[in-house]
Amino acid sequence: MGRQIGERAIVLGGSMAGLLAATVLAEAYAEVLVVDRDELDGVTGARRGAPHGRHAHGLVARGQQVFEELFPGLTEELRTAGVRPGDFGSAIRWYFNGHRLAAGHSGLLSVPATRPVLEYHVRRRVQDMPGVTFLERHDILGVETGADRRRVVGARVQRRGGGSPEVLPADLVVDITGRGSRTPVWLEELGYQRPQESRIRVDLAYTTRHFALDTDPFGKELAIIPVATPSHPRGAFFYRMPGDDGQVQLSLTGILGDHPPADLDGFLAFTRSLPVPDIYDAVRRATPTLDSGTFKFPASVRRHYERLTRFPGNFLVMGDAVCSFNPVYGQGMSVAALETLALRSQLRFGAPPDFRRFFQEVAAVVDAPWEFAAGADLGYRGVEGRRTPRVRLANAYVGRLQRAATHDAELTNAFIRAAGLIDPPASLMRPRALLRVLRHSFRPPAGAAATGPTPTHVARRPS
Repeated sequence: MGRQIGERAIVLGGSMAGLLAATVLAEAYAEVLVVDRDELDGVTGARRGAPHGRHAHGLVARGQQVFEELFPGLTEELRTAGVRPGDFGSAIRWYFNGHRLAAGHSGLLSVPATRPVLEYHVRRRVQDMPGVTFLERHDILGVETGADRRRVVGARVQRRGGGSPEVLPADLVVDITGRGSRTPVWLEELGYQRPQESRIRVDLAYTTRHFALDTDPFGKELAIIPVATPSHPRGAFFYRMPGDDGQVQLSLTGILGDHPPADLDGFLAFTRSLPVPDIYDAVRRATPTLDSGTFKFPASVRRHYERLTRFPGNFLVMGDAVCSFNPVYGQGMSVAALETLALRSQLRFGAPPDFRRFFQEVAAVVDAPWEFAAGADLGYRGVEGRRTPRVRLANAYVGRLQRAATHDAELTNAFIRAAGLIDPPASLMRPRALLRVLRHSFRPPAGAAATGPTPTHVARRPS
């Protein structure tokens, strides 16, 4: 950016969001120190601090574009590593409400890298940046302020397994420690208000297994994804692993306590209950190769830092520490990427970011995906929350659009663009989309899938 703002910026958290932030901070600070409790250097598998990394992950379309902007050539690098990119509209078998959406070319790229593969390649890029250093295996204890508590001057950390606490001086500290962020507690201890929270309890769980297949259920496609909806609340993400060894990953999702079992018999029974028989047919006689266990996600949480009128200087919060989304919508990493662009725009002022401007810009980034995800979650009868007339209307309309999209690839692409953060949710109600939905309103949905057993069915493991 051509102008150095300070000597050192500290990023608390070496997650994907932390790596993204370090990338733009390195343009404005002589040194960027990324602190994490895990080992980072050379790690190729899922980290202990990111247990969700063992399960289905993805970048929606806008996220892929921002990642490529921040790390030019990343997509080709992933392709070389065995990842097979493809079109979001034509290369994925999308099912909503038990019916397949019409496939069409969207022009938007899906890069089905697992979280560990994507994180490894991004981390390596960040490590190679001048001035960026990783401080691994350190617990984060808090932030250090001046005597008047008006400004953060560093971070308190302690080496894991022993050692004395120490203060790392900094000109800027950014909390990117995820859903478990302690910033609300730190603010209260320093005499500031905690941010207000919006919370939508979904009681979601992912259970994931890997299989070696003898046959190819995908053909030219990348994945088979029956998306969980109120009419079919069990969902799945089924796709090839990077490489050519026939390994696949199947992540099952269940909401409101209907969690996919971890034992193989229960896992297969849950798979059989999906409205897409292709998945069960592919794995029922396949060889299990890896059990990734179950990851539970109790609630989507948004912390409204943009509403605060007082906040310590030289301190920011980003990523899941601001807003943690229901992961079935695949928005987390992409929203973190957009927040990183917001951080870069604030750094262009040539001074440490003003918390008011920064949090307002982050709120603007979060608004659309939160509206999309929270509105969809409120479509489930058992999810508690205020259902405004707008939410009810939107859910009713999106259901009709998804039904019409089983006949109309243009509507499929419009939905993919909105879900992929390319277009705002309101784009789905533009006159052209409305007319196309009306045109198909009285037609039965196409692409019907055979309905599996009811959720209470328990299948025996095939011999």
